[in-house]
Amino acid sequence: MPVSLRKPSTFQQYKTLLRKDLEQEFRTKEMLTSMGIYALLVLIVFGAALGQTTDGFNLLQAAGGLLWTLLVFTSLLGLNRSFSHEKEQGCLEGVLLVPLDRSVVFLAKATSNVLFLLVVEVIALPLFYFFFLTGVPLGSSWYLLVAPLLLGTIGMAGIGTLLSTITVNTRGKDVMLAVLFVPLTFPLLYACASATTAVIVGADGFMDVFFLSSVLAGGYDVIMILLSWVLYDFVITA
Repeated sequence: MPVSLRKPSTFQQYKTLLRKDLEQEFRTKEMLTSMGIYALLVLIVFGAALGQTTDGFNLLQAAGGLLWTLLVFTSLLGLNRSFSHEKEQGCLEGVLLVPLDRSVVFLAKATSNVLFLLVVEVIALPLFYFFFLTGVPLGSSWYLLVAPLLLGTIGMAGIGTLLSTITVNTRGKDVMLAVLFVPLTFPLLYACASATTAVIVGADGFMDVFFLSSVLAGGYDVIMILLSWVLYDFVITA
């Protein structure tokens, strides 16, 4: 009797692709290691630059911007490598031969990028605090940092996954990704940096700034991730 093969569900396809990315990274640890070392090097550069400032320099007001500068540069390094294995080993062509919804590839890759960025942030945030904020009184609501960090990470991973797919076959893909990534994520970075600074400083009225910036970041995430999801089928097959 002929055996009928049932097509896996969309969720099963998503789990399979996500598990592939996670197992590959945790086996090699190339992406996490390079991002962690790069974050440490950026912190050292920040430390050398800020060591020349005067006593009147308000580090708390600059902390949000410095933190997001660190996260953006570290994210760019990771996003540049997110499709390196698929491109070098020909896995991307194999995935495209499978009859599956191309948006599932986007969701799985974006999810893995979010998880990798969160792991690096868990390492980088204590280092950032140790380098710059030790002994500096923080706002009483410092735990609210989770919101802008999570919103920013999701947004950067979503749009970064789309852009890394666009630039994977281009010459000078590292530069092209940065040229496209920074302008497109500027509204998100501005909102997240504002929310982060408001939480760290904790001055009067910081909750208004925090709430408005978080809403703007959340709206950006929803719009850009939906747009990336819709366009991904065209981008990956172009």
